[in-house]
Amino acid sequence: MVYFVPTAIFTLKQNNMMTAGVLAKESDVPLYTVRHYTRIGLLRPSRHPRNGYKVYQHSDATKLRFIKSAKALGFTLSEIAQILDEAKHGNSPCPMVREIIIRHIEENRRKIQEFKLLQRKMEKALGDWSSLKDSMPNGNSVCHLIESVAKTENDA
Repeated sequence: MVYFVPTAIFTLKQNNMMTAGVLAKESDVPLYTVRHYTRIGLLRPSRHPRNGYKVYQHSDATKLRFIKSAKALGFTLSEIAQILDEAKHGNSPCPMVREIIIRHIEENRRKIQEFKLLQRKMEKALGDWSSLKDSMPNGNSVCHLIESVAKTENDA
């Protein structure tokens, strides 16, 4: 049996280059992620000399794995871009990474406290509502359950 292998694909493999689709598959990310990261400059493919297609190096797969790891730790794409830029200029991004993660931890602690307060408020409202009957909107009221919470807060 004879298999047809397009010359362009064979040439890409010989030169350790890959298309966005191959990079996405090797890195286990959707193709639109590779395209998005390319559009915003996190990935910078070169152009194939014969056809002008964007082609990626194996180092881009390494960078993509780094981006996935950083995102899993809560880093934003903007922060990741700063980290990559610091490394690209030959500087250790580690001090910056520590500062950013400290800020994220503090922000998460604040959000956790806000969520705990909201949870207590929701549980109290549900408890208060157990003694209230359902009612129909009447032009002055949409849902008396929610409005009872606002009234309780205003009375406090």
